[in-house]
Amino acid sequence: MNSSKSSMLAGIGIFSNTTCPTEKKISVFFSVIFMTVGILSNSLAIAILMKAYQRFRQKSKASFLLFASGLVITDLLGHLITGTIAVFVYASDKDWIRFNQSNVLCSVFGICMVFFGLCPLFLGSVMAVERCIGVTKPIFHSTKMTSKHVKMMLTMVCFSAIFIALLPILRLRPYQIQASRTWCFYKTERIQDWEDRFYLLLFSCLGLLALGISFLCNAVTGITLLRVKFKSQHRQGRSHHFEMIIQLLAIMCVSCICWSPFLVTMANIGIKENNSWVSCATILFALRMATWNQILDPWVYILLRKAVLKKLYKIARRFCGVHLINLHTWELSSIKNSLKVAAASDSPVTSKQTNQRLINLTVQ
Repeated sequence: MNSSKSSMLAGIGIFSNTTCPTEKKISVFFSVIFMTVGILSNSLAIAILMKAYQRFRQKSKASFLLFASGLVITDLLGHLITGTIAVFVYASDKDWIRFNQSNVLCSVFGICMVFFGLCPLFLGSVMAVERCIGVTKPIFHSTKMTSKHVKMMLTMVCFSAIFIALLPILRLRPYQIQASRTWCFYKTERIQDWEDRFYLLLFSCLGLLALGISFLCNAVTGITLLRVKFKSQHRQGRSHHFEMIIQLLAIMCVSCICWSPFLVTMANIGIKENNSWVSCATILFALRMATWNQILDPWVYILLRKAVLKKLYKIARRFCGVHLINLHTWELSSIKNSLKVAAASDSPVTSKQTNQRLINLTVQ
């Protein structure tokens, strides 16, 4: 009986006798709670971003809002799909033999884990690059970074993540049920050849590269904004840049804290020959840390909006009693006023009207 059961487990993707003890009731409860909180948080963030996008549809902030909306929608779908599968697995007492005879569910689960893991990291790095171009090369950004180009870039990011997620299936290397028997991923135990290591290293290196690009671009953007602020007396049109860079820095910090343990653990498994040092509990803890990224991402856009930041500034100013910056300057430097001035100066119709008014004043 034990030998036949082991062969059946090997047939559906379980190659190890090691297991992680997980309490069924607690695991189901926390999975449902995390999924519900994640869905509600991302739905609220989507509503806020869509409202802001309708307001700034023709402005330079629209591209950033499109990327941010894509990121939050990806997180929402990740909670819906992977969360539903995880709850089903826990509720079924992790009996993969009963509901995964053909390994279809495990393959879908693994594809979703890879796609919804890489896609937010890719989008975070693309958003950082977009904001860096918007601050350092504003003319190029305003002329080339249209909504059409942004949507094309979103599509390319999604297709890249899907291709990486489907690569093991195309190579006839099915995803494996992990030792905890609660999720599926690349093969992490009894790795035999270079291809199994390649998938782990590809996932980890791309994730770490995305975090590195985000850090570099956000650093360049922040330094550029600070230099402009200290050198120039005209702060008009800069507050929206500071608002977005604060959001990007928060996203980067959340991604680094949540994803670094999992990415580093997978990279170590792919590099080292002997993986006995990596316990199932360690991998499960790193995975749970990564899932927090999809919960915390939407709260960046919910809490770090300009209206909320201004309220926090007022509270801090009231308690500290320190005059940091003039709040009236913040109002004057809003994106609405600055872009109206820019649009008026660039419009030929407006310039003709201005010349006509000058002629009338001269005649009078």
